[in-house]
Amino acid sequence: MRGQRMLARAGLGLTASAATVLFATIGTAAASVEVTKLTHAQAVSQLSAAGVTYSSSGNCTDRNNPDCTSFEQINQSTVDGVITLKRAGGCALNITGGTETGHATSTYSHWNGYKVDTAHNSCLDGYIKGTFTYIGLRADGYPQWQAGSGNLYADEGNHWDITYYTCGC
Repeated sequence: MRGQRMLARAGLGLTASAATVLFATIGTAAASVEVTKLTHAQAVSQLSAAGVTYSSSGNCTDRNNPDCTSFEQINQSTVDGVITLKRAGGCALNITGGTETGHATSTYSHWNGYKVDTAHNSCLDGYIKGTFTYIGLRADGYPQWQAGSGNLYADEGNHWDITYYTCGC
């Protein structure tokens, strides 16, 4: 199994220290995904270094307070996806929601580290709508766009709700 993981890393261009390692078990139909969780401080360090800001209505970072914006237990691939979006679009990016309580629950939820909310701005709005494919309304009525990577961008009126299945845009 160790050799298979190393082979998968090499095939994906990942180093041994890569935060998220995807690998398929050779000879089976099943694929496994190892998800690396970050602390709030680790995520802030990476996001800040890339020029991504964050804010909260409560000016706090407590994961258990819905008025805060927390990155505690966010997936490394989600942080990588945000950074990829920032670099690809060249737009200001301010995260207004992370892994804090108060969001809808599902496997690919904020709480489980797969989602962030970002503030609207004309540059980001234009990039998402002009680059990704409009795929119609989500079950709750919000319009959504999908990147080639499968990641979803839903316009929830006052912010973007972004689901990162992978670290690409």
